[in-house]
This record gives sequence, C-alpha cells and structure tokens, in this order.
Amino acid sequence: IGFQEDIQILKMNGDRIAVLNMYCGNQPVFICEKAVPKISEPDDQPMTETSNCADNDADNADFFQTELGPQPLTIMKARQLLSWYTLSQNANVSAVDNNPALHPLWVRCDMSDPAGTSWFGAETVCVGNKVTGVKLYSVTCKGSTVDRKSFITLDELKQEHKKRHHSSSMVIKGSARFNLFGSTIVENTTVESLSSVTVDFKWSHVESIPETPPLSSTATLNIKVASGDMRSPMFEMYRELEFLQTLADGVRTGETEWMEPLESTSAVNLTKAYLEELQSTAKILQDHAAKTAETTKLKPETDTPIFNSFLERGDLDFVEQLWVRMRKSVTSYQDIGDCLKLVIEALRYGDIKPWIHRDSCSSLSKLILQSYHQQIAHVSLTGATPVHMLLEMGLDKMRKDYINYLIGEELTTLNHLCYYLSTEVDLQEQVIRLRKLHHLLEIIVTCSTFLGLPYDRLFLLTQSCLQHYKTSPYDEDHEFKLQIKPALISHFYQKEPPVVWGVEVSSGNGPREVRTALQLSDRPLVDHVIFETDYPNETVNGDSEDPAFFSTMVCCSLISFA
Repeated sequence: IGFQEDIQILKMNGDRIAVLNMYCGNQPVFICEKAVPKISEPDDQPMTETSNCADNDADNADFFQTELGPQPLTIMKARQLLSWYTLSQNANVSAVDNNPALHPLWVRCDMSDPAGTSWFGAETVCVGNKVTGVKLYSVTCKGSTVDRKSFITLDELKQEHKKRHHSSSMVIKGSARFNLFGSTIVENTTVESLSSVTVDFKWSHVESIPETPPLSSTATLNIKVASGDMRSPMFEMYRELEFLQTLADGVRTGETEWMEPLESTSAVNLTKAYLEELQSTAKILQDHAAKTAETTKLKPETDTPIFNSFLERGDLDFVEQLWVRMRKSVTSYQDIGDCLKLVIEALRYGDIKPWIHRDSCSSLSKLILQSYHQQIAHVSLTGATPVHMLLEMGLDKMRKDYINYLIGEELTTLNHLCYYLSTEVDLQEQVIRLRKLHHLLEIIVTCSTFLGLPYDRLFLLTQSCLQHYKTSPYDEDHEFKLQIKPALISHFYQKEPPVVWGVEVSSGNGPREVRTALQLSDRPLVDHVIFETDYPNETVNGDSEDPAFFSTMVCCSLISFA
C-alpha cells in the first residue's frame, strides 16, 4: 500500500466518521482515500503525487486536506486494497507467519458502481491472538427523498441478511436520535445554537421502517450546553461571570479589555450614592431586603421560578451590593481604586456600619469585621491590590448565588461542593472552578426550564456533572449523558422527525457476529460524495409534512480462513 502514488492512509478513531461509528466506536481504524495536494504547495509548482502512509493521529489529517475535503478512490482500486488487506492477514497465504492483527481498514469509494457504494471496509476476526478470518463491509447510499415507498422494507432487509448469512435465528434492533433543544428555524432562517440536547433510543421488536420509538425503549439524553445563550435564564449570571473573568484575565496578563458599562452613572458616583444611602438610615438594608423578598413573592405569575431563585436573591449583604454596582459601572483600574478608597474611608471614620454574611471571606469583608472594633488595618490601594479585592468580592457573591440555587433545590449538599467553594487555591483557580459551577448550572437550568425534567433526573445529572468537573478541565464541548424514561419526553419527539433512524439485523455471536443495517438520516452520513439534493429537508410537495431522508445501508460478509 505504501507505494501507491495516489493514496493516503490516515489513522483515527472510528467515532470521528458518522457511518463508521456504530461498527468501530472509538477504536482506531485506518482510513484510505485519494491523496490530495498539500495546501502549502505554491500554485506555480507542479503537483507531485506522493504516498502518505501516515500512522498519526486524526488531528494531523487536516494537513493533507485541501478545501475539497476528503476524496474517494475508484471502486476497482478500493476492491484491490481490501484484497491486499485480506491476503496480508491470512497466515495460509502471507509470507510472514503470525502477522499481528491490523486495525480495521475503511476505504472511501466514489459510488461509481450500480449499487452506489460509498465505503468498503475490512476487519479481522480473531480467536485468541490468531486471525481466523475477516469481515468485509460495503456501505451504499441514496440521496434525499420524502418517498417512503422507496425505502427498503423490513422484510427485504431480513432477506438481504439471510441471503448473505443463511441464518435461521436473527435479532432485530431499532435505534433513533431526536433533537430536543438547539438550533431553531425562524421564518426559514436557521438560528444557530452552540447548545444541543439530543436523545438516543434503542429498542427491540422493530415492526416497520421507520417507526416511532416505543415507550419501552431505553433512552439516553446527550447534553451539550454552551454558556452565554441569550435564551437561557442564566444569561444575566453569565454576563456577571464574564466581568469576573475580565478581572481575572487582567490580573494574569496585566492587560484588561473593559466591558461596556451597563450603568450610565459613573462607578464613583454610584458608590458615593450608596454610602450616603447607608448613612441616612440604619434600617435601609433590612428594608431593602424585605422589599426584595416581598417583590419576589409577588412575581410568580409573570416570572418563572428559575428567574426568582437565580436572579432575585434577597439577602445580598453590603459587599455583594457594592459588587453589583461596581461590576455594572467600572471601566478602569482607577475606578476600582477610587471606589474602594471611598468605602474604606467611610469604614475608618465610622460613617457606616454595614452588615455582612458571617461566612464572607473577601479582603473587604475582613476590613468590615475589623471596623466593628475600630481597628482597621492599613490597606495600600496600589498595583493589583484593588483588582484582587474586587475579584474576591465577585467570587464570594457568585459562589453564594450558586449555592443558593443548588442547596435550595436540594440538588446537592455543601459537602459535595467543597471542591468548588475552596478558597485555599489561588484566585485564578477559584475563577476556573466557578466557571465549572456556572456551566453545571447552565446544564441543569436548560434541562429544567426547557425540558421540564423531574427532580430525580436533575439530581442525578447534578451529581454526574459535579463528579466530572472535579477531575476534568472546563469543556463546553463535553457531552453529558443521562438515562431517562421515554414517557418523560414523549411530547418532544413523538410528532417530530428523527435526525437519524436505524434498524439492524444481526446473527451469530462474539467475533463471528454479522450485521446488516439501514440508517435514514436528515443529512448525508458520507462526506466525500456530493448528493443531488442540496437541501436535505426540502420536500417535493410544498404541502407535504413528510421529512426527507438520506438512506445508508451497511452489509457485511464473513470470510473464514481455512
């Protein structure tokens, strides 16, 4: 294979390619395709055909691709490659005894044969360490159509399997994936979203192609949520977190890109007004807290519970209320220093006696505690000190916001939050852990608000997320899994078309199991061939509500070595 001039071989995990995922999962496979010119070659240089037999990770594959994307080989060349692969694994033919089993080989094909073959594949069958045979796969595709009569029937799929494997005992399984939350279409325009919640169904006793998953199916939610979605009840908290991150980045890099202020009044004037308000009456904080609590009670008819529990915490102490004012108005380091100087002077001269939460741990909170005894330590508001102090104030306030929801909804306990609430680590790490906690809440709130998941599922999801982020880095692309009863989400999917629908007929056991499968999908599962239909969801008849599907069929043959 290494001396074929127009071929390149890449090594990657099978789950990186949609059509291979159900057969290869995340195990390594070899992908064989037509070699394409490197992007780095000058236009005026002749293209040199080279052999790229690369045993490298998929991340390096991009280096070999042009804007054309992956390119297929001819059917004849693909068959030749599979023949060589098979011969190399057959100890009766190969010149080398005890050849180690190779990774599965999958070859992109150009669909030039009557069947429309888009992939050929081969994988070894082993008993112990000995290769005893190979399984050969063929993947055929058809373009998008709304005509269900053109799909293969379940009986025809069974006959296709029997024709190849002559088995009297067959197992039939169904699978489907539905979109529950994500990008939406408004007036024929797709509003993209980086968040998505899909559900995968698996069931037995398939009766027709396609069919709605029965309520007896096993169902798994795949949850991927990106922070900052304006539709989320967490959006205001996200903006607050973004300001906190701006401060942290400024401390780390020495450069700060200040956000547009949300208040027209300057930070210094807001702080002065707040201090004067406190001086005018000793009861103002209690009154304000009472009014906030009362307002919260009067709003349930117009606001969702999630808005109340997140954005209307009625027990903000002095430091937290100062943070709220400053984060909406500061636009420079000078602003921060000037505001904190006003507060510390008011404390030093006894102009204010603010109350704070008992467990407050910011530097300003400690100064307030000292002011109760007229013993305030000197603070030099120079360098990064003011930013550090403001960062601590924000961390303290936002941690309490998150605790307020998680504990209030009985989704976890303080013991399970120790990792996220620790102040023993440096400020940068505290911000990272707070971002993790925020992402966790984005996930929970999405599933609660938009999917209406019950308490027991939200509790389980919370524990899963908390456990994951204790040992894993922050990653909005991570997909969290959650088992769920189909009846809980039946109103979301029973009248909607699936993204992918599949049926699989199988026989045999262990390494000798063989499968014949059909998948219907709203998008092509093959990326190296251009299909006639450019818009996978268009309908032939404008009045038709039937979805259009691409059809992909995978057949398997088992060859045993003598």
